[in-house]
Amino acid sequence: MQMSGLSQTARRGASFSRVRRVIAPGAWSIAALVIGALAAMPIIAVLIAAPSGGFETIAHLARTVLWRYTANTALLMLLAGSIAAIVGTGCAWLVAATRFPGRRILAWALVLPLAVPPYIAAYVYADLLDFGGPVQTGLRAATGWVAGDYAFPQIRSLPGGAFVLGIVLYPYVYLLARTAFAAQSRRQVLAARSLGASPWTVFGRIALPAARPAIAGGLALVLMEVLADFGVAEYFAIPTFSTGIFRSWLAMGDRQAALKLAALMLVFVVFLVWIEARTRAGRSESRDGLASSRGEDPLVRLSPVSQALAFAACALPLLLGFALPAGWLGWLALGEAALTGAGDLWSYIGSSLWLGLATALVCLGAAFVLVVAKSRARGRLTLGAIRVATLGYALPGALLAVGLLAPLGALDVGLTHFARDELGYTNGLILTGTGIVLVYALSVRFLTVAFNTLDGGMSKIPPSLDAAARSLGAGPTRVFARIYAPLLAPSAAAAAALVFIDTLRELPATLILRPFNLETLATRTYRLASDERLAEAALPALMLLAAGLLPVLLLTRTGKSRAMRKTVTKD
Repeated sequence: MQMSGLSQTARRGASFSRVRRVIAPGAWSIAALVIGALAAMPIIAVLIAAPSGGFETIAHLARTVLWRYTANTALLMLLAGSIAAIVGTGCAWLVAATRFPGRRILAWALVLPLAVPPYIAAYVYADLLDFGGPVQTGLRAATGWVAGDYAFPQIRSLPGGAFVLGIVLYPYVYLLARTAFAAQSRRQVLAARSLGASPWTVFGRIALPAARPAIAGGLALVLMEVLADFGVAEYFAIPTFSTGIFRSWLAMGDRQAALKLAALMLVFVVFLVWIEARTRAGRSESRDGLASSRGEDPLVRLSPVSQALAFAACALPLLLGFALPAGWLGWLALGEAALTGAGDLWSYIGSSLWLGLATALVCLGAAFVLVVAKSRARGRLTLGAIRVATLGYALPGALLAVGLLAPLGALDVGLTHFARDELGYTNGLILTGTGIVLVYALSVRFLTVAFNTLDGGMSKIPPSLDAAARSLGAGPTRVFARIYAPLLAPSAAAAAALVFIDTLRELPATLILRPFNLETLATRTYRLASDERLAEAALPALMLLAAGLLPVLLLTRTGKSRAMRKTVTKD
């Protein structure tokens, strides 16, 4: 009987231990759960709205525009993803396995197109390649042709949008593919070459299959950016889910249609998140390293002609994705139109600064709570809340905006009625149309960036430091001030900078949620370019491009991929 009692006690203890692992109560866990709930609000709102109100709206959308939104979105993802995969993988293999003049510079410079927001690249290419642009104007002047005498590709089209997106987003694939190629076994490749395998055979039969998980992971990140894009699709008149949500909510005032489109868009998001998570789980660790050092011969020897072709193949994406947009904007910024159209430029800079700083501070505080909760509370519920809270970067800005406006609008109406009846408030809605909602939405979107950066810094702090300080009688405040704050300061600064810059460049969520009197550099650039006044938009666009250089130069200096820092989920 005594043994039976001990057995029951042990079973109860094991059950309690399992429950504790799931729940993990504590202040940090509760804070993480609250942050997770706030971050999940737009997803929950979209999921609730999907079946509500019957299926009449979905049936109407299916009869009119849904097939077009779905086909265009899928085709845009397919074409842009193909361009990014081919360019990124090809350049990564050339940099990793061959030697040619300029290779060392191109190895890091190929990342620079990430600094160019896609919508700004779209404005530049449209300005250059339209009928009245310098390219066609020069062509007509040189040949004497007039309109109708020649055929020229239309940049304002779905293939044109895919080209712009692919040529500025390929570094996501390039970075991960280059790392994967560098981690492969050099001896295995050399053995294949010694058996008579050609360079193409080595690439297709050995290197490419081994790097496929990393390439697929980078491609998933590219597809997330394409799905979330609004600026390119709207400017090139490509009906996609992002433009459809924007049009339904703001232009037509059809809330139900916008929410149901967001719910369908969420299916794409979930699929891409699943692909990205699967590819990260399949990546292999580095072995002896494929990339040769300074004293080693290249894996593939190139003839002088092949070296020139390899240089051109790597330089062309850099030219098209960074040098051409930056150079053309710089040229336009020197003209009088840029200064005339700048208007109240300092006001736009000030609005962007306070929005970026507010979002960075909120994300930094929330990320610190989540990082500490992850290190101290090992419960599954806490870890699940952290995973949900860090899904925001996978959510397109348009989806996030309408997902937040739906529940916050209902809450705002209730608060306004209460304030009017009890406090005599008569100034309209309290939350809607304010900077608070915009900062909230942007914080949900970019919390992933801050969390992943801080989590990387926290992983380098030995837990024994905390335990030793506690054993010596130090309280939580002193432990934070003397241990965590100094050691996490570099990671916190990097996280704040990344969130700040991403906030400056965000367009769809800012357009939908911003107060009427708020104009940022991104929205100013969008409005001027939409009116075909790119010369006047050159200065704010150039500022956004220059701001994007900071994280790109940071990742090239440290050798870490921005794509990896922005991974939508973290193991």
